[in-house]
Amino acid sequence: MVELILGGARSGKSRYALGQALNHAGPVAWIATAEAHDAEMRERIRLHRAERPARWRTLESPLALSQALDAAGDTFTVIDCLTLWVSNWLCTDDGPGWLAERDAFLARLAARRAPLLLVSNEVGFGIVPDNALARHFRDEAGFLHQAVAAVAPRVTLVVAGIPMTVKSPPEGHRQ
Repeated sequence: MVELILGGARSGKSRYALGQALNHAGPVAWIATAEAHDAEMRERIRLHRAERPARWRTLESPLALSQALDAAGDTFTVIDCLTLWVSNWLCTDDGPGWLAERDAFLARLAARRAPLLLVSNEVGFGIVPDNALARHFRDEAGFLHQAVAAVAPRVTLVVAGIPMTVKSPPEGHRQ
């Protein structure tokens, strides 16, 4: 079952996904999209790694999420986070590459049978950014969230550490 987990910065969305994964009895794959371009980000990544059990498989994938998802196979998988993935692509200045990778990723989501948690920042609640790149990022993240939410049986919004169900499977649906 695919679950999209949205929230603002420091809302508790990654902690919620981590808790879900810790409750899973079997193997877990964690796909990380962050890149350590400076000391502050290196420290954030170190702290996130320290939260995860050493037995979990970690895949670093700043761009090729469709391939990372293939590599995770039928394992319970967490991707943290989609908005960093969008940002990484927009910084490459490769529009056709982004569109092809996004479409490949969405196709894999539609076929996914193993549990998959997708963490992402909800960026549409704020003001309209004052520059073209930031507006493009906001738009691409919003379009991606809509496409993922259309495929995902479950969508959760996390606010102040409290998960709220936005969309859930119909009763009787097997997960």
